[in-house]
Amino acid sequence: MAFDLASLTRRPITTTDAAALAELLNAIEVVDDFGEYYSESDAADQINAPLLDLDRGTVGAFDGDRMVGYSSAAHKPLAEGVHRVVVSGGVHPEYRRRGLGAQLLAAGIASAKVLHTIHHPGLRLAVDVQNNALNDSALACYQAAGMTPLRWYSHMRHPLGAAIVDVPAPEGFVLEGYSGDNDPEFYAVGNEAFLDRRGGVPMPLEQWRGLLGWQAFRADLSFLLRDADSGAAVGMLLTFFWDADTEATGVRDAHFMRIGTCRAYRKRGVAGALISHALRSAQDNGFDRASLEVDADSLTGANGLYERAGFTVVRTEVGYTLNV
Repeated sequence: MAFDLASLTRRPITTTDAAALAELLNAIEVVDDFGEYYSESDAADQINAPLLDLDRGTVGAFDGDRMVGYSSAAHKPLAEGVHRVVVSGGVHPEYRRRGLGAQLLAAGIASAKVLHTIHHPGLRLAVDVQNNALNDSALACYQAAGMTPLRWYSHMRHPLGAAIVDVPAPEGFVLEGYSGDNDPEFYAVGNEAFLDRRGGVPMPLEQWRGLLGWQAFRADLSFLLRDADSGAAVGMLLTFFWDADTEATGVRDAHFMRIGTCRAYRKRGVAGALISHALRSAQDNGFDRASLEVDADSLTGANGLYERAGFTVVRTEVGYTLNV
C-alpha cells in the first residue's frame, strides 16, 4: 500500500479512540500472533487505565479517521533504584516497512523520558518493550534504537479435561472465592508475592481498582487460600476472560492473570492447590482451556510448577531494554 508518512496525523490517544484502537490491535493480531483480540470496550479499558498519562504518554498515528499505528509509555508510580517505563506499540500491517514503527518507537522513548522526569528524576531510567520472539521486524527495530534483549516470557496453555492434575488444599488451609470482603487480602497477597519479580514494586491501589474494573475480570474463577488457624490469606489467583477472543477463535480461554503466594508459605502446595482448583472450576464452567504468562527465568521457579500442573509453552515473547 502506497502512502506518505508525512501525510499521517499524529496526536495523543483520547478516550474517544477506543473503536479505532481495537480495529488496529485486531489487524496487528492477524500477523503478529499475540493471542489477543479486542472489543471496543476492551480497548477502552486500556485507554482508561487509571495511571496512563494520555497526553504525555501516548501517540496515535492516523490516516484520516483510521488509526494505523500507536505508541504508549506507562510509568511506574513506585520505583526503587531503577524506574522501568514500559513502552508498547504497533503498526497496521498495511502501513509497515515505511519507517513508521521506528518513528513511533522513538516517540515512545521520548514519552518515557518525559514521564521519568516528572515522576522519578532521581532514579536511573530503563525503557522496556516486549514482542513476539518471531517478529523479526520489530526486534530489528528495537536493536536499531540501541535496545538489547533482557528477558524472555513463556505463554503457556492448559487443555483442561483429563490433563487437570487434582491437587487438594494443604491440610489446615481453606479455599474461598473472590468477594468485596476479601478484596483487600487479594491485593495484599498479590503485592507481597510480586515483590520477588525482577524489578517488582507494589501495585498502587488505584491501578488494582482499574484492573479489577475490567469487564474481563472473572470474580467467580478467582480464588484465595487461607491459613485456617491464623486466618491469614496466603495465596491468590485472578482469572480473566475476553469475549473478543472467543468471537475470533471460537475458544473460551480462562487466563490466569496473577498467581501469588506469600513468602512464608511457599513450598507448601499453596500455588499448586489454587491452580488445580481454578483449572477444575474453568472446566466446570464450560471453558476450553486455560492460559498464563511467566518469566522464562522466574526467580520463584514458577515454570516448573506450571509444567507439573499440565501447562505447555505455546509462544515465547522477548523483552528488550534501553538504559537511558
